[in-house]
Amino acid sequence: MARKVFFSFKYEDVSRAMVVRNSDVIRGDEKAGFIDKADFDKIKEKGDQAIKYWIDAQLKGTTVTAVLVGQNTCKSRWVKYEIEASIKKGNGLLGIDISKIKDLNGLSSERCGKLPDGYAFYLWNTDNGYENLGKWIDEAAKDAGH
Repeated sequence: MARKVFFSFKYEDVSRAMVVRNSDVIRGDEKAGFIDKADFDKIKEKGDQAIKYWIDAQLKGTTVTAVLVGQNTCKSRWVKYEIEASIKKGNGLLGIDISKIKDLNGLSSERCGKLPDGYAFYLWNTDNGYENLGKWIDEAAKDAGH
């Protein structure tokens, strides 16, 4: 079953997040939460309420939120907001450690944080994310009753 998934991540991890996004498990408009940095900067200029509105609009129609955890994720108040809004909305929630995916410079990093207790957490490289992302998403949706 196709699921519309919101991907939550700290923008500094965008090159790693794109590896997950482009893994072809999720296609087209079934993935939300990705935005060009220039577009996000325009929203950011309008203030916190505009950012919250954008996040809430991206979450509409989604049933699962995948939190892509990298080096700076635990420092992001917007990732925290996205997790809280996803739980409030009733989305299935899962975390994926993307810190060991090599960035554009060929470097990996250390992970910063996980998820609240009770939600599945996977390691992209170790747990074979390319093969298992679809299964992880389905499990998170089922755990949330979708």
